[in-house]
Amino acid sequence: MVKLNGTKSIMSSIDDNEVRKKRQKGNKCEVFLSFRGQDTRKGFTDYLYTILVDAGIHVFKDDNELYEGEQIGPELHNSITQSKISIPIISEGYTSSKWCLRELALMMNCKRSKGQKLFPIFYKVEPSSLRHLKGIYGDAIYQWKKNLGEKVVEEWEEAIQEVSSLRGWESWRIENGYEGALVKIVVKKVWSELNRISQLIVPKELMGIDERVEQIMSWIDAKFNDTRIVGIWGNDGIGKTTLAKALYNKLSCHFKHLSFVKNIRETSLHKGIDFLQKQLIDDILKRSNDVSIDKISVIKSQFMDKKVLILLDDIDASTDLNALAGDVSWFKAGSIVIITTKNKSILDEANVDYKYPLNKLSSNESLILFSRHAFQKDYPKTDYENISRDVISYIGRLPLALKVIGSFLCEKSRGVWNDILKKLREVPHQKVREMLRICYEELDDMEKKIFLDIACFLIGSSKQSPTYMWNADGFFQKNGVEVLSRMSLIEIDNDGKLMMHDQLRDLGQEIVHLENLKEPQKRSRLWIYEEALDVLDNNKGTQMIEALCLDECGYERSYTGEQFKELINLRFLKVCGANFTGDFQNLLPQLRWLQWEHCPSNFVAANFHPKELVVLNLSWSEISEDWGGWIPLKTSTQLKVLNLTGCLSLRSTPDLSAFESLEILILEECKNLEMIHHSFRDIKTLISLNVKSCERLEELLVGVGGMEQLRELLINDTAIREIPISEGDLMKLETLCASWCPQLAQFPEFTDSLVSLTQLDLSHSEIEKLPKSIGSLVSLTHLDLSYSRIEELPQSMGSLVSLTQLDLSHSGFEKFPESMSSLVSLSQLDLSNSGIEELPESIGSLKKLETLNASHCALLAHIHNSIGNLTSLALLDLRKCHKLAQLPDSIQSLLSLQRLLLRGCHSLRKIPDSIGKLVSLTELDLKSTAIAELPQSIQELQNLRILDIRGTHIKERPGAILTARIFKL
Repeated sequence: MVKLNGTKSIMSSIDDNEVRKKRQKGNKCEVFLSFRGQDTRKGFTDYLYTILVDAGIHVFKDDNELYEGEQIGPELHNSITQSKISIPIISEGYTSSKWCLRELALMMNCKRSKGQKLFPIFYKVEPSSLRHLKGIYGDAIYQWKKNLGEKVVEEWEEAIQEVSSLRGWESWRIENGYEGALVKIVVKKVWSELNRISQLIVPKELMGIDERVEQIMSWIDAKFNDTRIVGIWGNDGIGKTTLAKALYNKLSCHFKHLSFVKNIRETSLHKGIDFLQKQLIDDILKRSNDVSIDKISVIKSQFMDKKVLILLDDIDASTDLNALAGDVSWFKAGSIVIITTKNKSILDEANVDYKYPLNKLSSNESLILFSRHAFQKDYPKTDYENISRDVISYIGRLPLALKVIGSFLCEKSRGVWNDILKKLREVPHQKVREMLRICYEELDDMEKKIFLDIACFLIGSSKQSPTYMWNADGFFQKNGVEVLSRMSLIEIDNDGKLMMHDQLRDLGQEIVHLENLKEPQKRSRLWIYEEALDVLDNNKGTQMIEALCLDECGYERSYTGEQFKELINLRFLKVCGANFTGDFQNLLPQLRWLQWEHCPSNFVAANFHPKELVVLNLSWSEISEDWGGWIPLKTSTQLKVLNLTGCLSLRSTPDLSAFESLEILILEECKNLEMIHHSFRDIKTLISLNVKSCERLEELLVGVGGMEQLRELLINDTAIREIPISEGDLMKLETLCASWCPQLAQFPEFTDSLVSLTQLDLSHSEIEKLPKSIGSLVSLTHLDLSYSRIEELPQSMGSLVSLTQLDLSHSGFEKFPESMSSLVSLSQLDLSNSGIEELPESIGSLKKLETLNASHCALLAHIHNSIGNLTSLALLDLRKCHKLAQLPDSIQSLLSLQRLLLRGCHSLRKIPDSIGKLVSLTELDLKSTAIAELPQSIQELQNLRILDIRGTHIKERPGAILTARIFKL
């Protein structure tokens, strides 16, 4: 249901109180509409809203005349911040509404801090007049400043100027101003973006995934007239979930109502089928539901008129399947339900229409996958081919096992290979967990402890913080994590988070469970809430317990000192919402990690002194700088990490002087933080400070005493206006992130003190030019100037001999400096969406360049012949360079080029005849170009796998190379 207040034409029966009541339930919102009611409510906005809803999109249509007070209330705040897309409809009267301006400021902040999509519609408004606040727009802002003061209105003014610089839709430019055409364009864009956001992440473990998806797609009704249930079954670790996710992504663009319910077997066991049913109902109905009645009845009655796409992952019992998707009659014709299971009988009992057995990889596919991890190439060493095939035969050609065991054997001696082969012979056929256990048993004791910690508690957490806990316990974490990653027992994603395959997680948890099958208190780790709670409530604690998780929100609960009396070896404790009471004198002597999220504002425990604490996480708590817990916690003098993310009551940090070993201070999203206590400047061990999204923080006194060890400074999305850098400061600084700082218009001169700086991020700032002294940053490897106002680079850029990545995308960049040729280490150059008109001769000097992205450069018309000198170039992206009419003949020299993307180059009428010399080319995208024929030499591209010629004038297909490859014709 859509929350719509004040729009009498659609919901006249809902009064204002009812609307407010519905808001408080926190319904999910995909799109937030902000508009000036007097201008567009009964016309354009109502029309857009109606079409969006008819398209199955959940919309919050704001009415800015209902609110009272001077601040955005929590209900409206949540609706904006939780939306995936915001659409401000900016009309003539928009700036005359303080509510519109408040909403816009919050939407712009969400765009900066969370990457929320924002698509402005300029309704009968010129963006340039808005940007320069001319006429009625400037008058309105002037009046607000006069009435409310400069400081209050400053943020609104910045939001107006920033939004007017974004790409949006101008109503009068769309087909002579026809509003119906504009609505169609907006809805199509929104639908496309929501579909992209909903795509599931698919790992690359399953080879031949595209062919398998196409096999299943060939059975599914192309017109989606019939409801189909697809069952994918096979052994553990064979890739069922990976295939199901890929199929889900392929189908998702055809559906308005989608749900991915994962890990059903485990979740049903620990949280019950009700939890899963509620998730399914919330996803399909697109709102949070407090369903206390029979949920099957809800699914039957409210899903039957909706065409749904549902993925039910890891079904292990018929009862669970019957509770979630018991019959095709529950859903509208055209729906598709995908089920993964290792038990084919479940599919048989449910009369599933199409059962797809996911068989083992072929021998050749298995050898390739295994070799990639064992030898870092697609084939084994000559003298290891026979033993590799022997290993594969015992593994059973299962992707996960091939990956893990291949990784373990990488660079190992022949003797180790023979030992593993012997152990594999003793494992029952295709028992994945037993195979994985072989690799676990090869770990040393410290590596095993780290593996079990991650499996039970730390999946999805940053790899940084556990470092300190493990080091404090003598785990030698750095080598341990490297070993686990190298063995593919864990993965570290792009955000630096620890990840683990479900099968490996299950293995780790099973190992802990087997420590004592009947008595949880005699195990080392308790991660199941009910078991942990039982141990505490019944005073069963023992010295065996090292880690305890009580993360179910317990706002009404308190844990006493008496309950922790026997937990003398507890080193990890995670609590959510609850409080501590009673006397903790001499308790928790080994506690290294305390994660106390949603901590209450009152601190009542006595003698709470965890002296060995190294990680303290108080995120999203109600604490202030005067919180009673700060004084007893000052005994934690070894503290390394203090995480105060989202503590909205903090106006200032507390005195931090007691934390003399602190290395990481996180203050992200402390929205009301105005000051960091001066004591932080004297912490000589600090290596990372994060004040992202601290909207009220205006000044950061970096470089005023202390902080000699600072290595990372993140100040993105703050109100900071300057970064004072003095001589002799920040000698250890390695990372400086000043992105999303709308007040930051110029950067200070760099000094010799920044000799260690390797990464500089000035993206999404108002900076127009860099100081000449940037050339002094001799260690700089990454420079991000995307979404800035930079138009050209100083000549001193040529001194950045260590620079490997330069991002100028979405900037005003137009011209390379002559010194560009000196950037000999540059491997990635992103110029996409910039104002560049040509790729100059100096481009050919970048001999190490591997990726060149100049896509969406509307003015790019010429590429110099010197591009042929880029012998390392693997990707050349020139998509949508509309003025580009030809490619230089020298392109034939790009012998390392694997992907050439020319889609949307409307002026491009031919490609060089010599293209056949690109021996490494695997993908050639010519979609929507003016090309009429392909040169004969294209037949020589033996490695070409993807050729897209849709939307071209090519009539004759290149028949000789059509077989065994993927073509889009």
